[in-house]
Amino acid sequence: MADAADELPKTLLTLTIGAAGAVLAFLLGFPAPALTGPALAVTILCVAGVRMKVPDILRQFCFVIIGLSMGTGVTPEVYETARQWPVSFLFLALSVCVIFAAGTAVLRRIWHHDRQTAVLSSVPGHLSYILGLSTETRGDLSTISVVQSTRVLALTLIVPFAVSLMGYDASQMGVPGAKMALLPLALSVFLAFCVGLVLLRLRIPAALLLGGMIFSTVTHLSGLVVGHVPLWVAIPAFAIMGTLIGTRFSGVALKTLTRAFGAGLAITVIAFVVTIVFAVLLVQFIDLPLPQVLIAFAPGGVEAMAAMAVILGADPSFVAAHHVWRLFILTFLAPMVLGRTKKSGP
Repeated sequence: MADAADELPKTLLTLTIGAAGAVLAFLLGFPAPALTGPALAVTILCVAGVRMKVPDILRQFCFVIIGLSMGTGVTPEVYETARQWPVSFLFLALSVCVIFAAGTAVLRRIWHHDRQTAVLSSVPGHLSYILGLSTETRGDLSTISVVQSTRVLALTLIVPFAVSLMGYDASQMGVPGAKMALLPLALSVFLAFCVGLVLLRLRIPAALLLGGMIFSTVTHLSGLVVGHVPLWVAIPAFAIMGTLIGTRFSGVALKTLTRAFGAGLAITVIAFVVTIVFAVLLVQFIDLPLPQVLIAFAPGGVEAMAAMAVILGADPSFVAAHHVWRLFILTFLAPMVLGRTKKSGP
């Protein structure tokens, strides 16, 4: 009980800073302000030494809401483009391998990281899984955490700006159209959460997000539920997602941050450039908008990219499918490469 009371001021401060960041980003005309504003504001204070935290229940809430928001955008017409997905999956797999290999080489040769640290820092996604793997190696866990968190933060900020330059309206918060009534919304949140818990027990990546999306897709396509998630629910979920990204830097020693931040930016640049190259190549073969492919290919956080898809009006099923595919690839690829580095020494 005492612990909960001690955490309350920290939580309130974190949410207040996140909300202020969202408002300021909106006033300044930032792209995807509900996501980018809180991420940047909370990160700045965390780097300055302020301890911040988002409670687990709010994390779970925002994942489910973002999933529900994605599901409301899935229409029967979406599946007409699904026949193009296998080609897109192939390009994504190739881009993941290139990012992984290039990032590892750069961290080894320029930053002189040991093999385990370089490999785990270069994995383009699956952050929680990679940090779990890190505890079983001789890699520098704090460096890996900062490098990976920098990638997630930087791509959350860069992708909306890049997409806005390509012509997408990235200044909106939420989606237009009819809104879900209160009772269907409450039932959807509860039942989607239950679906997410089942997926979590099955160890499915991004379980709560996918639970929300699957439930919302089924109920909307069947006509059981109509309308989008209301803005008064969606915007706080996006803002909590952005706030959560910023809190990854909470409690990180300044020395560790300074040492690893440059490596994190290098990994981000590599990831973004490779993503752009493969996205541009892909749209030469299939009829899909480049901004949508960029959101689907960018190796940021799954939940952050999913929220971005909703805010920017990209095809949610396309984006979700590609990010889950990326996690699936990394689930097997990272241990394989890590196993080889273990045999070859530090």
